[in-house]
Amino acid sequence: MKKAVTIGTFDGVHKGHKLVLDTLKEAARERRLKPVAITFDRHPLELISPQRAPGNLMSTERKTELIRNEGVEPLVLPFNEQLRSMRAYEWLDYVHRKYDVVLLVAGYDNTFGSDGIDLSISDYQAIGASIGIEVISAPEEAGVSSSAIRKAVKSGDIESAVMMLGHMPEIEGKVISGFHIGREIGFPTANLQVSGRSVIPGLGVYAAKAFIEGAGQGCPAMVNIGTRPTFDETADGSERVSIEAHIIGKDENLYGKGIRLEFAGKLRDEKKFGSIDELKVQLGNDRENVLEILNGKC
Repeated sequence: MKKAVTIGTFDGVHKGHKLVLDTLKEAARERRLKPVAITFDRHPLELISPQRAPGNLMSTERKTELIRNEGVEPLVLPFNEQLRSMRAYEWLDYVHRKYDVVLLVAGYDNTFGSDGIDLSISDYQAIGASIGIEVISAPEEAGVSSSAIRKAVKSGDIESAVMMLGHMPEIEGKVISGFHIGREIGFPTANLQVSGRSVIPGLGVYAAKAFIEGAGQGCPAMVNIGTRPTFDETADGSERVSIEAHIIGKDENLYGKGIRLEFAGKLRDEKKFGSIDELKVQLGNDRENVLEILNGKC
């Protein structure tokens, strides 16, 4: 079946991306084509200029899941030197021949091809016409971009991130052994190890929904991202930031399991308490706030 495609990184699958996908679906429906989103296994800058590469709002697997949920088939290509060196004409000729593409939907600021930075939508349309690909442009979702979302998440502004994404920002990781202090004071936590490329919310305490590998339904969680100031420092004497999730309604061994945390909002800044009892009172209040925000337990 002939295909209509759009091409991009789609990090976060935010409202701007969804507008492009909606345009793609409508154009494909009108022309009786299959809608496909071509994306990559990594951000192109990770190869082109690693020092300038941004962090990731979500994993490639999660990104493709959300694209598919929009009714578009994702196609993940490895971004390698071969793709990097392709000019726009070569890109369009490649997807036309290999994937039977006859329509391309370009985002308002979308470029592709090693010469793409110097090309306009009319240039792409002329190139496409010479190959047999119709090129149209999608409208802009003003004020929404992956870079703006990354900035909001890093500053702890979850509300702004949610507004731009259309869903909650998230991180994924594996549960590793932690300091076990949470369990000792009645608030057991899962210590999460995430990819070094993940965009992590700023220091503080958050309300989140935790999805445990193999469990299906999400559970409310209060998540502390910080350096544990009440306990002075980490075991190795560093100021290493930890991500610790107290998953409400779950008290089981989660070591080695994957967890996805979807952040609903920031509760407060991280602070140093004068005593363990003072900390426990605050954690109890935090837990109640989380349950109120997320409407109950698992």
